[in-house]
Amino acid sequence: MNMVSTETPLKVTEISPKKSKALDICELIRQNEGRNYDLHSRHINPSNVAALKTIGFNRCYVRAEGPYLWDAEGTRYLDLLSGYGVFMLGRNHPDVRRTLVDFLNADYPSLVKMEAPLLAGLLAQELKKRMPNELEMVFFANSGAEAAETAIKYARCATGRAAIIHCQKAFHGLTYGALSLNGDESFREGFAPFLTDCRAIPFDDLEALEAELMKKDVAAFVVEPIQGKGVNIPAPGFLREAAALCHKYGALFIADEVQTGLGRTGKFLAIEHDGDVDPDIVLLSKALSGGYVPVAAVLCRKWIHQKVFSSMQRSVVHSSTFSQGSFAMAAGLATLDVIDRSNLMANAVALGNRIGEGLKALAPRFEFVKEIRWRGLMMAIEFGRPRAFGLSTAWVLMHKLDKSLFPQAAIIPLLDKHHILTQVAGHHIDVIKLLPPLVISADDAEWFLSAFEAVMTEMHKFPGGVWDTISEIGWKAVKARLG
Repeated sequence: MNMVSTETPLKVTEISPKKSKALDICELIRQNEGRNYDLHSRHINPSNVAALKTIGFNRCYVRAEGPYLWDAEGTRYLDLLSGYGVFMLGRNHPDVRRTLVDFLNADYPSLVKMEAPLLAGLLAQELKKRMPNELEMVFFANSGAEAAETAIKYARCATGRAAIIHCQKAFHGLTYGALSLNGDESFREGFAPFLTDCRAIPFDDLEALEAELMKKDVAAFVVEPIQGKGVNIPAPGFLREAAALCHKYGALFIADEVQTGLGRTGKFLAIEHDGDVDPDIVLLSKALSGGYVPVAAVLCRKWIHQKVFSSMQRSVVHSSTFSQGSFAMAAGLATLDVIDRSNLMANAVALGNRIGEGLKALAPRFEFVKEIRWRGLMMAIEFGRPRAFGLSTAWVLMHKLDKSLFPQAAIIPLLDKHHILTQVAGHHIDVIKLLPPLVISADDAEWFLSAFEAVMTEMHKFPGGVWDTISEIGWKAVKARLG
């Protein structure tokens, strides 16, 4: 017998869209131009807003192209900070943007999760080609810190050991695992306790490394080939010998190339400057997407990968929601293409040498300049206490007010008078750091050298206007600390 339902079928009600326009992001920006610092003070980070205003860095940038920024008044700036190295290709690189527009127009799927994404496989294949040794497997993450977290987990799982050795003054990120490997107490204060068995050694010290490795409890040694905080470059052979020592004692050698990688130093990886270095894991991020979208990559040996993902049941034992997102993978592929076609690593060497040698030529004229360090377009200008009585007095006064104050005497006028964006290289160190985009020109190099010479000339006049400004900032910092 046929059963026929007597229930009234449910009606599907169609929801008519509201008759309103979609968001016009350009109009929204135009309507709110200049509100940056008010909005951040109210909703995001008042302390950072106060710091930026104190040193006169509270500009509102409205346009960007290559190595340049423009503020709301139309002033052009030379960006030698490049988003902490993210914009290695310069900002809004047209070739990467074209690739991403084409990708968006293709309506291509992303983050299906129950699949093996094509573009992730292609990007992994391209990254492996550029390694100095056989690193067969790739994991994609979202940031340098997440890459560091991945490396810690891989090392402990693969070796069955707990200890992670890192360097004093190191920076590997600010999430908890990465922070446990941070060598700067300014970032760590207030967040203890950290991961256990994370031990620090002096940078560029093979004896200290071997002393730790001999304990036979070390899973890995994690090191930046050039330390970002201070732009500290190790002695020739250190990285090669450190990797060899790790392998001798059964530990992994992990190269954190988040800031140094992808050609910044003139080679694809900075470890390549030290000859035949044999890393077990390499971390990449920052510049990998051309600055368009967060992405990171962890490359490792196959046996390490097999220890972590040891069965079908453990096939997603380490993962991340946005890992392998197709938009990020497309950006990574486009970035590698630009690096190759534009010969940017050669430009990093040529322009780095031009700026570095130019600074070295200026240094004898200025007592405050202690040392110039660079490798490609990763550069440091370190200051030191001068001999002249008046200048030495100024040096001591600034350091009594605030140990991080002195380099501000250079970066403030570089921005204010010469429209060049730079940064202090870390807490309590007298170093200005330059991370120019690899697309800068010879004219850009001369712009900076001329500006630096002018700033140094003014700084060597004591007393003078620059010292009045810095003293005022210093007293404000003292008052802030005293509450």
